Amino acid sequence: MSAPTTPAPADGTNGATTDEAALPMVDVRSVHKSFGSLEVLKGVDLQVRVGEVTVVLGPSGSGKSTLLRTINHLEKVDQGWISVDGSLIGYRRSGDKLYELREREILRQRTRIGFVFQNFNLFPHLTVLENIVEAPVSALRRPRKDVTAAARRLLDRVGLAEKADAYPKQLSGGQQQRVAIARALALEPRLLLFDEPTSALDPELVGEVLDVIKDLAHQGTTMIVVTHEIGFAREVADTVVFMDDGRIVEQGAPGDALDTPRHERTRAFLSKVL
Repeated sequence: MSAPTTPAPADGTNGATTDEAALPMVDVRSVHKSFGSLEVLKGVDLQVRVGEVTVVLGPSGSGKSTLLRTINHLEKVDQGWISVDGSLIGYRRSGDKLYELREREILRQRTRIGFVFQNFNLFPHLTVLENIVEAPVSALRRPRKDVTAAARRLLDRVGLAEKADAYPKQLSGGQQQRVAIARALALEPRLLLFDEPTSALDPELVGEVLDVIKDLAHQGTTMIVVTHEIGFAREVADTVVFMDDGRIVEQGAPGDALDTPRHERTRAFLSKVL
């Protein structure tokens, strides 16, 4: 199988060290990704610590969504490597080379990385409750009774306890996205990825979804959130990252990255959205 050309990390076991506490939850190193002749990621480095919220900003086409998709191996990297919770994602290390994992092993890794898409991606033929229960039962082989009870608690957590038996088409966009968040949480992931979770919503529904994400942040959930919501970034992020043309050009605390950005491209972008 094809594998990225950059050598794997030269440490002990699959990218992990003996001191797991010293590792970032997410470690992205020199990642490149192209689609045909179009180079979308051009050597991205990003580290996210346990319990941190990183918000990724930038114009359309800057590589934000592609970066998220490489973190759970929905897109294979061409060069570089990514580890989550001390384990290489999508590959195993042998000597100084990386070999792609089998699909079953990749799927097992993805159960530790929750992904919330901008267009919800709920199964239309399943009820809200069934949408949440499906993955823990089929992927993790958990008892349906236990998963169902946990799913109902998650629905209560996102304010939708009364919608358990509804179908996605009977819900508003904001409600569907909250169900999608509950579905991601049902796998008890170590990391949550959000790809523009409010971009498909009517403006009046944005707040209800952001409130759920804010609650997760306050509870110490490790998250990477791609969004255009600057106010959300200012309020919730530990780190704000600005991407442009496949590179991270600005990174820092919200007060620094948003109020006193160093890069001209960041200043130009913020002047149009603030």
